[in-house]
Formats: sequence, C-alpha cells, structure tokens
Amino acid sequence: MACFSSATVLAVAAVTGGAGLVSETAGASSHREAPLIAGDPQVDNTDVYAFVSPDKQDTVTLIANWLPFEEPNGGPNFYYFRPGANYDINIDSDGDAVADLTYRWVFRNDDKRDGTTFLYNNGVVNNLDDPTLLFKQKYTLTEIKKDGSSRVLVEDATVAPSDVGPASMPNYSQLRDQAITDVAGGGKSYVGQAEDPFFLDLRVFDLLYGGNLSERGQDTLAGYNVQTIALQVPKSALALNGDADKNPVVGIWSATSKDSMSVTDPKAGDHQVQVSRLGNPLVNELVPAANQKDAFNASTPADDAKNPKLVARVTNPELPQLIQGIYGIPAPATPRNDLVEIYLTGIAKKAPTLDGSTPPIQADLNSQILNGDVDPKSFVPSEELRLNMSVPVTANPNRLGVLAGDNQGFPNGRRLTDDVVDISLQAFEGAAQTGQLVPALAAGDKVNVNNVPFGDTFPYVALPSNVAVNQIDAGGMPNGSVPGGAGGTAGGDWTRLGAGFGAAALLFGGFVLMRRRNAGLHVR
Repeated sequence: MACFSSATVLAVAAVTGGAGLVSETAGASSHREAPLIAGDPQVDNTDVYAFVSPDKQDTVTLIANWLPFEEPNGGPNFYYFRPGANYDINIDSDGDAVADLTYRWVFRNDDKRDGTTFLYNNGVVNNLDDPTLLFKQKYTLTEIKKDGSSRVLVEDATVAPSDVGPASMPNYSQLRDQAITDVAGGGKSYVGQAEDPFFLDLRVFDLLYGGNLSERGQDTLAGYNVQTIALQVPKSALALNGDADKNPVVGIWSATSKDSMSVTDPKAGDHQVQVSRLGNPLVNELVPAANQKDAFNASTPADDAKNPKLVARVTNPELPQLIQGIYGIPAPATPRNDLVEIYLTGIAKKAPTLDGSTPPIQADLNSQILNGDVDPKSFVPSEELRLNMSVPVTANPNRLGVLAGDNQGFPNGRRLTDDVVDISLQAFEGAAQTGQLVPALAAGDKVNVNNVPFGDTFPYVALPSNVAVNQIDAGGMPNGSVPGGAGGTAGGDWTRLGAGFGAAALLFGGFVLMRRRNAGLHVR
C-alpha cells in the first residue's frame, strides 16, 4: 500500500466512508435492502444519523428512520409503527461490540374509529389531542443498560401523525412541535413522520446508471416520507463511565425486533426476533450477496468479524468489479484493509486489525480504542457508525465531511447534510490505497443536497411532504410551487452548500487541501 501522511490518508478515507465496508450488519440508507425486510416495511430501518447538536453542543442527536417510500397520499390508513415491536438505538461506548446502552421505543395504537368510519381524521386537526384525529399512536421510551437494568424515560407520549394534507392539517409544524417530548434525565424525543432526508439517484441499480454516467442527477427519494425517531441527550449519557471528555467515542446502530411467528409452535410468539439492523450507510445493499442479506439483518455487531464469507466481501468487494466491467475503470488491489479499518474498527493509529497488520490509515479519529477507559484487549472489531463527540461543530458544514477538511462530518458520525453516496463511490474505487480520486467518478450521482432544506433546531429533519410524489419535478418542487416538505426550514449551522459548488470541485479541492497539511490529524 502506498504511504501517505495520516492527514492525507484520512482525507481519502472520508471519501471511502459509506458503502464499501464491513462484515455483518445492515447499513444505513437501507431502503428495501434485503429480501425478507422488503416485504415488511414497518420494521425496515432506512437510515441512522448521529451528530453533536449544532445549536446545543453539550448534547448529541440520534436519528433513525423506518418505513421507506411513504407516498404522501397513502390513505386511508396512512403510516404508523408496528405495535408491540421494539425499535432500538444502541450505543457501544467501550468497543466490545455489545450495547452498553439501548434506547427502546414501543408503540400502541389509539384507534377511535370503532367500526363507524374508514377515515383517519373526520375534520381539521390543529392539535394532537383534537377529537377529529381518529387514529394516533402512543409510545413508551425505555433506557436499558448492559446489566439488564432499565428505567422509563418517556411514558405514553403521542406520535405526530401522518400528514394527510393541508385541508386536514393546515399547520403540521405545530403538530410536530407538540410531539417533541422532554426525556427524564435531560434531553428530548420526537417521533413522527418526516420527509426522507436521504438524497441520491437510485438508478445506480439499473446497471450503474445504464452504463452512461451522463444519466444522473434525479433525487429518487424526493417527496417520499419516512417514520422518524429522534433523540437528543447529553453527551455524558452516552459516554463510557459518563465521562465524555475522557471517553468521547461511541458506536451507534439501530435495530428492530418483532414477535416471532410459527404455525407449529404456539409459544413462538412469546419472544422478539431481530429483523433489521443499521449502522453505516449502504452496507446491506452493496456488500453482502443476496443470499446473505437476511442473516445480515438478524446479526449483531459481535458477529461481524466472525463471518468469513462476509468479511471476504469487504476485503474483496463486488462493486469495483462491476464498475470495471461496465466503465472500464480498473478495480483497486485487494485485500481492502482500508475498508476494514474504517468500518470494523474505527480510524485510529493503533486500531486492532483482523490480520495483525498495521492499520493502513495512520490517524486518530473515531475508534473506541481512543477512549481513556477502554482496555485494548477487550476491543472487538464490529460495524458501527462511530462518532467522536469531542470534534467541534463545524460552523459551515461541508457535505463531503472529512474529505474537505470538515472533521465533524461522515465518516465521523453522520449529519443530515453529509453526501454519503458521493463519498462512498470513491470508497469502492480504492482512493485510500492509491491516494488519488477517480476523475471519471468525481461528480458522483449529481444529487448533492436534499430536495427540501433541513431545520436548524431539534429534530432537524424536514417536515413531511403532503404532495403526491408524481407531482415533484426535477427541482424538488411540486406543481403549484408548494415545497415537497412543506414547512421545513434551513438556517444556522445547517445551511447547505449551494448547488453551484460542483461535486468534482469539492472532491478535488478537499483532497488537495488535506495533502498539503503536514501534521497528522489527532482529535482526542
């Protein structure tokens, strides 16, 4: 492997952040990523985000989404979480691949229709407690520790409903504000609908944009909604031993479990079975073979480094071979130890490796091995979205994250504005091994921002779209010029880069900038 300064390699590593990764977990951005979960969208994780809150920097915001491709006009039942299922966000603070802390949301239906109507609401809904809202959900949020102890943080809170439309819900922003609930011990919880914050051109699965790189630039998810869970908590709540200064790095993943079913064993429904799991972006879509994906969703981080078939698809990924066959761009050399470090161990100069070699990315960024109270002997490689909470919030976030010198961005956690697809494309092409970007792919998928702006206060996600998706034009605006995510606002630290800054320029500029730096990055 070529030798570069730690800052240079980390800059390239940020390009690798996303899709070419890890052993055995479902990744964020996992819309319909596996055969079984594609048929059960209520429990299908789509994305996980984790970042230091830009407007309240002593806290961290965790966002997890479920139920992909919600068409706004999907009545009369609209969309809701599976009653009785476990919707979890897990935190690994000591790097042993086991959750030290689990936040669990469990839902129940509050249905007032009583066999008299098919309507979701029978009049205008201005408040969550209006009698005109005939169907709603309630949830309980419980904190569960590794030792099995637990406490209820939120009890019987109301979920923000699906946005039926402007006649039924003329001020959805008000409904969302009412659904933001204080959390015991400090923090906030929001549960409800949101415009899908993931932005990309999904035609990548049509033989990589049909073998013609000029056919890109449509945000496939524009106008679709998701079911969102957002939690804002103090950094100390997540950090090992409650000390975010000494132990700033945490690993995050979400998971969904539901009652098991069996036609031969009536007691099989007495326990929950995990059916979906999420860490870094685009893992389950692009790494495991099709017949590995369902097991991938049922796995835990502790299983990751133990599965040789899946590890082999990390160290020798499929996508570069496809790109070579379709576009003639040579696949990078294998094995891909750079990807193993980025996704299984986190980035650190002394990160443990699967084969005992020296970590190829010699920089300290976001491995739990950097925590002062972590015993290196107890560290277990596993796929998690790792966040170093000590990295200062960037005043003007760059969508390319660490690649452009923005160390708070992906792969150090994931902000809503991080362009993980463009970052990931270079990952598969081995930029960390060669020290050079692939010019032919520098423009990525040409979808650089979400179709509607994000907010600058919790829960940050855009308000849900209430316009049919087939009315959304290429500019992200439906016919009639009503924003697809009506009411979402941008500003503050979440103001996005203008479209005039092309992907190629940012990629090249960020790369050159990082190569010119002499000192290695150290963020502890």
